[in-house]
Amino acid sequence: MNKQPLLILVICLILGILLQEYLILSELTVFNLLVFSGISLISILIKSSFFQKAKYFFLGFFFFSIGIFLHFQNSHKPIIPTLKEKENIVFQLSKKLNSNEKNRRYFVEILAIPSNDIKDFSPIKTVLSIPKEQEQLDFDHFYNSEVYIHQPEKINNDFQFDYKKYLARQEVYLQAYLPNEILKTAKTEVSFSDNIRQKRLEILNKINQTPLSPKIQEFLKGIILSDRTEMDKETVNDFNQTGLVHLLAISGSHMVIIFWMTLFVLNQIIPVKFRKLSIILSLALIWAFAIFIDYGSSVMRSCLMISCYYVMVLLQRKSDLLHSLALSAFILLIVDSNQFFDVGFQLSYVAVLGIWWLSGPIKKLFRKPRYWLEDFIYSITAMTFSAQIATLPLAIYYFHQFSLVSIFANLLIIPLSEIIIISSLIMVIAIAFGMKYLLIFQIFDAFILYVLKTIHWFSSFESLMNKNIPLNILEVGALLLGIYFLKFLVKDFFNLKHLLRFSFCLLLFFGLRIGFNYYNFEKEEVLVHQFYKEKIISIKKKNQLVFWLKENKNEEKIKDFVINPYLVSRRISNYEIRYYPEDSEGFVYGGKQYDLE
Repeated sequence: MNKQPLLILVICLILGILLQEYLILSELTVFNLLVFSGISLISILIKSSFFQKAKYFFLGFFFFSIGIFLHFQNSHKPIIPTLKEKENIVFQLSKKLNSNEKNRRYFVEILAIPSNDIKDFSPIKTVLSIPKEQEQLDFDHFYNSEVYIHQPEKINNDFQFDYKKYLARQEVYLQAYLPNEILKTAKTEVSFSDNIRQKRLEILNKINQTPLSPKIQEFLKGIILSDRTEMDKETVNDFNQTGLVHLLAISGSHMVIIFWMTLFVLNQIIPVKFRKLSIILSLALIWAFAIFIDYGSSVMRSCLMISCYYVMVLLQRKSDLLHSLALSAFILLIVDSNQFFDVGFQLSYVAVLGIWWLSGPIKKLFRKPRYWLEDFIYSITAMTFSAQIATLPLAIYYFHQFSLVSIFANLLIIPLSEIIIISSLIMVIAIAFGMKYLLIFQIFDAFILYVLKTIHWFSSFESLMNKNIPLNILEVGALLLGIYFLKFLVKDFFNLKHLLRFSFCLLLFFGLRIGFNYYNFEKEEVLVHQFYKEKIISIKKKNQLVFWLKENKNEEKIKDFVINPYLVSRRISNYEIRYYPEDSEGFVYGGKQYDLE
């Protein structure tokens, strides 16, 4: 507690959030816990050896109760008015989302429902889909149209992705589809935040008008302006296959590179005695950039981590990465406890912890660097390996896939990321100010196209991609414990104690894996899976699995959203698909009659 008090208190806060998430304590219980923990915290003022020894436990319990209280407050669902299937709504744009083949998707705020006489109507955040042939929405107008509206469907099985809960964590409770024409009215007053969002939208449109090839335009919008809404499937798939998707999202590496670049430029301009001013201006600029690109979750995390670290430098306190990490996590969770359940949040913090824990010992495995470039390469390699090792268990747990090629792709592309990010940033700034110099566009286009072709080449090694990898939270825990002991093994490989501890973690992992594999092998069940209005029946008898579908249906989507999640959850790889006629009321399999009604 004396060495890392902030980290331990954040862990206590997170444990409280998890308890409230899965047990859902009542309001009375939550407030009683908070009061009791507050009283126990005050008791440490009593000059008694018992209370002085127990003060750390009381402090941890207090933050544990704070976590429960915060998540209780953040889990309240607003009252959603009763809506017809078809409603006329007045709304405004809140955020662009990723498009699909037919529709553009947005987060919008419903400001009024003229047909419903609701007093004190509060804006309702909604996912809205609009056909691509219709005009794009902007932040300068209010819109009025008739939409088909409904609440997201509940999941029927434990292995399905809970889209309803995912939206609820972002305070979104409705989905709508707008097939008709939209009436729009210019806003008489546009808020400061909407003005900023509209300026970003205008720059995105300017990028569309440049002579850059369409694929490079979308890459540029994604890597700098955090807009991947129109990116083609092939590019996204290439980045996913190679484990480089973090390069497309504005993440910690982007913000650190932008901060260091700004700091370097300012240090050349501002005299040495005003170096603190350089740090302050650099921090102000990255926060301004974060606001401009609509302060997404990953951007806020990065800016907070950097700010916490450099505020300690400004205050002439010993800078500590773990203190900065814990303080930024604490601030984010206080504001919104649901942030913890964001996969990006977990991967970001685990990656930084992995770099802090493993990069030093891994770097020492290389020879002593003779030149600064050699030292840079060793540092990048050590950090890349550290982040990949630390995040691997969580990445497999959430995405159920891993490609060996991602190791080599990251080692090649990450050292280039500084050049890619800085050149992309300069291009966006130049486009925003109306640059029309054709040669610059051609050079940038050729450079990024070469990078994308290299990534596509890496992604072509499909034999190295392992998909549908089952992994549960206990197995993740065993692997993370092994990563903890890995540091000591790397530092002193011939130490028997470290080798035994690491080996125990591996044995624990394989023991758990064999146990869960056997349990799922023995399971026999018949399930009905709902995919929109489609019913899919699965019949599992030990290692035999059959899916029954209607004829002439989109198998690819059913595989992605129903079959593959089920295969992962039941740890089975072999299956068979059979079909029943469109008008069938049932089918016979294995001598049994299965009704579809």
